[in-house]
Amino acid sequence: MDMRSGEVLYEKNADTRLYPASLTKMMTLYIAFQAIEAGEVSLDSEITVSQNAASQPPSRLGLRAGQKIKLRYLIRAAAIKSANDAASAIGDALGGNEANWAARMTATAKSLGMKNSTFLNANGLTRKGHMSTAHDMTILGRHLFYDFPQYYNIFSRRSADAGMKTVYSTNRRFLDAYKGADGIKTGYTVAAGFNLCASAQRGDERIIATIFGGTSTAQRNAKMAELLDLGFKRVQDHSPVNKPNAPDMIELNQPSAGMLVASAPMQSSPRPQSRPGVATHDADAIAAAVAVANAAPAVDTEAVEDAVAMASTDGLEASPRPVSAPNRSFATAKPADESEDLAGEEVQMASVQDSADEEDEAQFAGEIAQGDTDPGGPIFQQTSKPQPETLAMMGKGKKSDTVILAALNPPQASASETPRVVARASSSGGRNWGVTLGLKNSEFHAQQDMLKVALMESDTLGDALRKVVKRKLGYEATFVGMSQQQASLACARLAARSMECGVVGP
Repeated sequence: MDMRSGEVLYEKNADTRLYPASLTKMMTLYIAFQAIEAGEVSLDSEITVSQNAASQPPSRLGLRAGQKIKLRYLIRAAAIKSANDAASAIGDALGGNEANWAARMTATAKSLGMKNSTFLNANGLTRKGHMSTAHDMTILGRHLFYDFPQYYNIFSRRSADAGMKTVYSTNRRFLDAYKGADGIKTGYTVAAGFNLCASAQRGDERIIATIFGGTSTAQRNAKMAELLDLGFKRVQDHSPVNKPNAPDMIELNQPSAGMLVASAPMQSSPRPQSRPGVATHDADAIAAAVAVANAAPAVDTEAVEDAVAMASTDGLEASPRPVSAPNRSFATAKPADESEDLAGEEVQMASVQDSADEEDEAQFAGEIAQGDTDPGGPIFQQTSKPQPETLAMMGKGKKSDTVILAALNPPQASASETPRVVARASSSGGRNWGVTLGLKNSEFHAQQDMLKVALMESDTLGDALRKVVKRKLGYEATFVGMSQQQASLACARLAARSMECGVVGP
């Protein structure tokens, strides 16, 4: 979406109701920011951690029931680390209980124009009926940017002090790898797959995009990079700024006046149909995510990296009527200055691949936390070729506001779209050949260069594996798992672009 105008020019399954996973925390944080600005609480309010919050599964800050902690630390943990216990502690304290907070979340969503979202908890762990769409989450991300610019920078932080410990961003690799990226939130559960709402700015142009149902962190990041690149290529110059209207804060009435009840969820969108005769990773991911949406257990704890099992879709349950709220469990301090840097002093890291990964996930080694993403996986992974519509949009001369709202892995481009190249014949049918891009200064730069090349030459390198090998003089960036003919063809096309490359044989 063009952040400035809010206009959507491209969308795919954007209104399909799916599990939002930890993108849910964007709504919890939005309401928390509302409450701070309204004087309901302050950043220094002491929050008493509920039993419900303390019992949440990973990703976690490590809160204990009855513990008191400042609201600012909970916000940092929820936004940066995607801590489930921190998000639930915010909801339980400000809402009185989970059901009451969920009603407030859903009502706030409706006031923002999020017509297809229903929330049942503060953190996004899987629950039947807890649903949203890529369109709605893009709307929410845009409101966070314009309604609370004084707090938005927290979504760009790679790390921050969360009181109990330093927390590291679940999105730091994409933030460091994609030029201009500055937010905003990742999400992962078994049922949802790998979700991401991301924003990037280049000059006076800003694009926001949302992806649901990625098959892995690397695949999702690569797709997001492709979509944002297309957005910046096609966005209209000097697009007018049309800021969204900030809604009034939703106030829950006292029990005597009747509790505010979130409206029943809308009917789920029909299952998207795949293109005839074409099987893609995205088609599988979308179908699986839609299918699992009503069949998953209340909370999933098994971590996986790829697709989820398929099942039929059913209707969605309405949100439960909230119960009366007990006394709120926080002590209000003097309201903080609204311009205060919420994210605090950022902890500097030597590199993207340093010991932060071990520090972040030490007590949950080998497990991908629900509501989080895999910190140890590759940064990007191209899995298929650009979509015909994408290629057509990139090739047209007419410019327009381009919004990449939602898209997953596309089908292959037709033969007519493939550039004509001349390559020498193959003498080997094996797939133990590769293409090297030479030595780079760091592993990060090697990964970044391979991403750029993979997106540029997805026709020839889209199915190749990426490998970074540490040498005495640097880090060698290599595409492997190719036939001799594929490697020769890819290198010939890169050489035609005046790019360094070499064919690596068995």
